[in-house]
Amino acid sequence: MNRKDFIQMGSAATASVLLPLWAGAGRMDAAAGAGGREGAANAGGMGKVLLFDAFAIFDPRPVFDLAERLFPQQGAELVREWKIRQFEYTWLRNITGRYEDFILVIQDALLYAARVTGVSPTPEQTGQLVEAYYGLGIWPEVSARLGQLREAGYRLGFLSNFTTRMLQVNSERNGVAHHFEHLLSVDGIRKYKPDPAAYQLGMTAFGVKKSEVLFVPFAGWDAAGAKGFGYTTFWVNRLGMPEEQLGMSVDGQGANLDALRGFCGGSR
Repeated sequence: MNRKDFIQMGSAATASVLLPLWAGAGRMDAAAGAGGREGAANAGGMGKVLLFDAFAIFDPRPVFDLAERLFPQQGAELVREWKIRQFEYTWLRNITGRYEDFILVIQDALLYAARVTGVSPTPEQTGQLVEAYYGLGIWPEVSARLGQLREAGYRLGFLSNFTTRMLQVNSERNGVAHHFEHLLSVDGIRKYKPDPAAYQLGMTAFGVKKSEVLFVPFAGWDAAGAKGFGYTTFWVNRLGMPEEQLGMSVDGQGANLDALRGFCGGSR
């Protein structure tokens, strides 16, 4: 089956069918241009591109653990409201054309969540919680799997609502910056995902076609946005959530990057 047939299959295909097809398309392209895996990695755009949402790589639990330590009786409720409001505020800013970078969105969402839950953080506590987004961890399997994906010839990049500095700082402190060819933030276009212009950033930066990109989101709404844009989409569904009910399905999903490695055709 050629790439055109594969893309037309879209969400109607199952993950078990897509696994060998997606990896096989990359191998066939490499063989046509330069012969095998090395050609895919080095032939200037012939390698498949993996675009990651930041939370597919970075673990935000240290931030939420801090909130629960600062507010032992109300921290869990505060965190729940804060997480929801962060993403709602990006969507509202898209709709109203009032873009601010994600750090300010995080702060505004925290202040709103505090009012809703009756928490009264001091300015110092607010600063601590917002700054904690520069101190994220990574999920346990990430470092090894990123290395394996690069060795297999895939080109890696972030495509995130995070600011560029957030991506840089967290990548460097966790020792994974060298794996990523591009750290793509929506700051450059001042439109958050799931605006189509945000997903277009990946194609533009890497100089590839839509069919050469696999998008790897953390959130269900991001998975739906990428799939609607036309990217092949593998959802790293760490929370075990159901898909959004928007009339389309992701091409594959799993609990972590181990599952992504399998989807891309590897067994290590």
